[in-house]
Amino acid sequence: MRFLVFLVTHGIAGAIGFALGIYLLPILTAPESPDAAMLEEQAAAAEYNATLTRELRGSDFLHWGEGTISLTSDMIVHEGALSPGPDYKVYLTSEFVEHEDEFNPIKASAALVGDVKTFQGFLLDVPEGVDVSAYTTVVVWCESFGEFITAAQYR
Repeated sequence: MRFLVFLVTHGIAGAIGFALGIYLLPILTAPESPDAAMLEEQAAAAEYNATLTRELRGSDFLHWGEGTISLTSDMIVHEGALSPGPDYKVYLTSEFVEHEDEFNPIKASAALVGDVKTFQGFLLDVPEGVDVSAYTTVVVWCESFGEFITAAQYR
């Protein structure tokens, strides 16, 4: 009986440690976020702007974003905060989505912009061949876990 209690308690402690590691590792390994002045300067030239909010159907206490997204033909600027997590990607879509059950069916037609490595604002270069005016929505997605983080419709 003592051995069984030992296994259960240590198994629970191990599971909690593993979960904390998944959550904390992206925070500990994240590069420094761009400074606010640089983000403001890049956002000033934006052709499109949108607001990220935590009030989306797919957002919860672990998966959220807030702030402003600004787009030019060659850059996406986020001023605000994202919940920390691994393997975040930014996609452009032709329709607004607010949950993974809406994003998964259209993911194949979405344009992958790039990886998000910082959680207090980011700058992403728009890849050559991606026309931001051909899309309407920015989606932040956790590729590793297939989780919706946030989205904003800019057109």
